[in-house]
Amino acid sequence: MSTFERLSAYRPYGLAALRIMTALLFIEHGTMKLFAFPAAQMEGPLPPLMLFAALLELVGGLLILVGLLTRPVAFLLAGQMAVAYFMAHAPNSFFPAVNQGDAAILFCFVFLYLFFSGPGAFAIDNRKTA
Repeated sequence: MSTFERLSAYRPYGLAALRIMTALLFIEHGTMKLFAFPAAQMEGPLPPLMLFAALLELVGGLLILVGLLTRPVAFLLAGQMAVAYFMAHAPNSFFPAVNQGDAAILFCFVFLYLFFSGPGAFAIDNRKTA
């Protein structure tokens, strides 16, 4: 058995690590908007669209973190990130590294992957129901 075949046994744990770290980073974007923690993202009250985005980031991120409703939430968050990219970043430049949209693109595609793959290990979605 090759090394790569042996590593396949750990696939659910690698997926869980990706899901958990992505969720923690995503939650941080919500807390920056809602609570100015760890730093303020913008001054003053949030416009309604930004408030909605912040709530999706916080609540959706928490759901992804614990692996609850992973697939539908990941699909919703992938859409949010696509909209965020095309509304806030793409108009500034064609190049994501220049328009600072690389995080939105990465979040979008990680959430799409979670939508198709499921949550991996350590997720509430995996609990057995009687």
